[in-house]
Amino acid sequence: MKRTRVGIAAIVVAVAAGAAFVGLRSGDAVAEQQLDLAHGGMLYVDEAGRVRQEDRVGPSCRRVDVAAGTLACLRATAVPDQAELIVTKPGAEPRRISEWGTPSRVRVSPSGRLVSWTVFRAGDSYLGGVGTFSTTAGIFDLGTGSHYGSLEDFTFIVDGKPYTGQDLNYWGVTFARDDRTFYATARSADGTWLVRGDLRGRTLTALRRNVECPSLSPDGTRVAYKFRDGDRWRLHVLSLVDDRDVPLADPAHLDDQPQWLDDRTVSYGRDKAIYQVPADGTGAPVLLRPAASSPAVVR
Repeated sequence: MKRTRVGIAAIVVAVAAGAAFVGLRSGDAVAEQQLDLAHGGMLYVDEAGRVRQEDRVGPSCRRVDVAAGTLACLRATAVPDQAELIVTKPGAEPRRISEWGTPSRVRVSPSGRLVSWTVFRAGDSYLGGVGTFSTTAGIFDLGTGSHYGSLEDFTFIVDGKPYTGQDLNYWGVTFARDDRTFYATARSADGTWLVRGDLRGRTLTALRRNVECPSLSPDGTRVAYKFRDGDRWRLHVLSLVDDRDVPLADPAHLDDQPQWLDDRTVSYGRDKAIYQVPADGTGAPVLLRPAASSPAVVR
């Protein structure tokens, strides 16, 4: 049987609409400066667990993402094994979504309308065999207030047929521009897949094996992802147009969901720092920011 899931509550947080972040902890109540979510630049999480943008300081987060002025901050709470997602969008009241688990991934759709998150329910790493970790991934629509629940509630299709295995885990959502299509990772004892999701049809279709933590390029034609080789992962880019797969120029082990800086460059967290590398397999990795993680791009 599928894992029993704890209900997820979306709670409207009463603070001024349009603020760049919501402060729910004493350290967040007063920020040195508000984040600039309109004029470009990279956000990241520093060693102290605060979102930064050059000399601007934002809320406490484990993972952060931003798009079209919508900021999503996924963090742990004072309650053990509980995470909270704080989402702010200009002109709308901020929302708080609580979830049982440890923060893992967060993404905002290009329009800023949809937000997704992944938490660990058991274990704290994707390494190991099936059963050594358990994840939950969800999606929320800020425009309609619709909560799509866990991806476990969607129909998973492999080779044209509904998949009947009951040991599935999903993580690492990335959105297309139509606010309907998304990509994610599915895993069971039978393997790991890149899946394409359809929010309207509530379906997930397996596209390719051995793809984990996908990140869709800004032009929507390629996916940066982790390719698993034994107990290590290497950064690759897969073309959704012709299925061409390219290993990128950093051969080091990666345990992160990559982020596109632009259509030519991929960034990622590794060894407690943020790097970038060309998306075509050429060049070499370049250190972007030491003592940092979770890169996010204000476009």
